[in-house]
Amino acid sequence: MSSTLSIKDLHVEIDGKEILKGVNLEIKGGEFHAIMGPNGTGKSTLASAIMGHPKYTVTKGSITLDGQNVLEMEVDERARAGLFLAMQYPSEITGVTNSDFLRSAINARRGEGNEISLMKFIRMMDEKMQFLEMDLNMAQRYLNEGFSGGEKKRNEILQLMMLEPKIAILDEIDSGLDIDALKVVAKGINHMRGENFGCLMITHYQRLLNYIKPDFVHVMMQGRVVKSGGPELAERLEAEGYDWIKKELGIEDETVGQEA
Repeated sequence: MSSTLSIKDLHVEIDGKEILKGVNLEIKGGEFHAIMGPNGTGKSTLASAIMGHPKYTVTKGSITLDGQNVLEMEVDERARAGLFLAMQYPSEITGVTNSDFLRSAINARRGEGNEISLMKFIRMMDEKMQFLEMDLNMAQRYLNEGFSGGEKKRNEILQLMMLEPKIAILDEIDSGLDIDALKVVAKGINHMRGENFGCLMITHYQRLLNYIKPDFVHVMMQGRVVKSGGPELAERLEAEGYDWIKKELGIEDETVGQEA
């Protein structure tokens, strides 16, 4: 049975300033959703709140995964439950190799007594790295240390493919990528499509959606989802910008905060 991430009337603040002002969204396994919107509307805040970033305080509303209260879970519990965040700016971790990090993460999800065998892990990792056109030596390099922007983003997709989450949030996975790297990243994400995998893509640009076709497109303004549609909505935004939505909804001052 496919999973469902349900977000209802979500209000989130940072340092006492409200950023999200009642977000409603439902993502099911098999569905690809895209969220677009001008800077400062709360898109990245939404991703951080779903994963439990300590800087963000949920003041109202709910987030559930398959009926379980996500807001009661610690960050690691959310990951073990099947949530995944590909970050806009992946961290560098000295002293921890890519392979050690990934094997530990996989075993944490599988649980004690069900750890992946070393040989199976190596075969699986080599296969995924070749699929993503990554240098196999990157497995033994420290996590993201010295990686280019494109290498970091491919590494995020490698983690996605290895961990096989129920629901993935991709926060501007396309930022800083040239067209060749974008195509490879998109290939990895599309490879995950299936009824047991749902995806929320946060992006500013139609170009990502040329390679990863969303089922639903949502526009965020003033800390809320103000409009939803299909892929054609993203195409119109690319052609006309956001002014027509602001005019349609009577929105004058768009900016709600510093978060993207």
